[in-house]
Amino acid sequence: MGKQYETVIGLEVHVELATAAKIFCGCSAKFGGAPNTHTCPVCTGMPGSLPVLNKQVVEYALALGLAANCRVNRTCKFDRKNYFYPDNPQNYQISQLYLPICYGGFLEIETASVKKKIRIHEMHMEEDAGKLIHDAWEDCSLVDYNRSGVPLVEIVSEPDMRSSEEVIAYLEKLRLICQYLGVSDCKLQEGSMRADVNLSVREAGSSELGTRTEMKNLNSFKAIARAIEGERERQIELLEEGKCVQQETRRWDDNKEYSYAMRSKEDAKDYRYFPDPDLPPVVISEAWTKRIKERQPELQEEKAGRYEKELGLSAYDAWLLTQSRYLADLFEQTVSLLEEKKIAGGPKKAANWFIGETLRLLKDRGMETEEIRFTPGHLAGLIAVCEKGEVNNRTAKKVFEIMFDKDIDPVSYIEENGLKSVTDTGALERVVDKVLAGNPKTVEEYQTGKTKVLGFLVGQVMKEMKGKADPQTVNRLLSEKL
Repeated sequence: MGKQYETVIGLEVHVELATAAKIFCGCSAKFGGAPNTHTCPVCTGMPGSLPVLNKQVVEYALALGLAANCRVNRTCKFDRKNYFYPDNPQNYQISQLYLPICYGGFLEIETASVKKKIRIHEMHMEEDAGKLIHDAWEDCSLVDYNRSGVPLVEIVSEPDMRSSEEVIAYLEKLRLICQYLGVSDCKLQEGSMRADVNLSVREAGSSELGTRTEMKNLNSFKAIARAIEGERERQIELLEEGKCVQQETRRWDDNKEYSYAMRSKEDAKDYRYFPDPDLPPVVISEAWTKRIKERQPELQEEKAGRYEKELGLSAYDAWLLTQSRYLADLFEQTVSLLEEKKIAGGPKKAANWFIGETLRLLKDRGMETEEIRFTPGHLAGLIAVCEKGEVNNRTAKKVFEIMFDKDIDPVSYIEENGLKSVTDTGALERVVDKVLAGNPKTVEEYQTGKTKVLGFLVGQVMKEMKGKADPQTVNRLLSEKL
């Protein structure tokens, strides 16, 4: 039997903060824009320009640190990390090495097999670099400084994760916290959340850490999971062959599902860190921290607990509805409108439409939750007409799909397209009689005990009524006449 290996993983996660302006100047921090249009002398590193710290960056970093159970450095400082690269206009990056804003926190995660705490070593503020665009056609590289100076918080975990499942659980938890706080949208595809994976393997039972590698260029949770599995196998293969793992930075190619070496791993000394002479220390008072704490919104776990306790939802439904702050907000607004309309059991009814139809259509359309177009008012209106028996469930689902795509007013749409259920019992009875008269054999089967044929007869009536009858009423009338 071969050796058993354990994977040891720590993460460095960069979260781009959702401030209007950059960290040290007044330029727009918005994603996109024509190249080099969100720039000024400060974020393009012009000689003589001076940085001025954006207070909102500190407040967002503090909010995130407190939500992740971190301690706060009452005095934190900025340092210069020196390196030379075309996307780094000053030839140094302003970051925090010696006195970061927060340290010593943790996040609790849960996977199918484990529930544990992942310790956070530190969180620090820094500026992002620009972006290089490699033009294969012209065989050159172009640089866009729009992203240069966009504020980041880097969250450095301890090496507490042991599998790709734990890594994804940690990242999902971190992303949810950021989104609930409103400090970042955490869109991996736009680079507003980026994770570098530090990974090593060691023999199972060993307490010594193996030689680690750092993997970059990971822009989706699926790519992160694949990269972890690929790097784990690569390192085990090296050890099995009696070779050494080199400490290096590797770039993951998700198309080829392979990583390749970029450079040998640097230490802090390679960056020649020293305190930034242009920025004074940031003093964070108890009163300031208290104000941030008081402003903290209800986070996912608290919200899910409240949905169970106050709204009577199941733990699973509450968990699903709170996996996106945007979805939870839409749900709560819908529930509030149903209360105004005095619809009984509003929370459960709204939950069913969000969990059943909305999540299904999002998946079918390949859409993000934030792309939902319909308004809470329109969904509440549709639920209300269902409750009054004006449309049956089948018609309501068809109308909902149109509302999902175009945000039409469902009440007007039902009226204009003649989709209201036929509630005239006399008209229904005539159709029921016609169906019974046209299916004597089925009637005979029912009367000899084969009651399952009732479903067929209901279907025939619904067909005659073009789906505009209430199935329960049809069922009752058929049962009475049979």
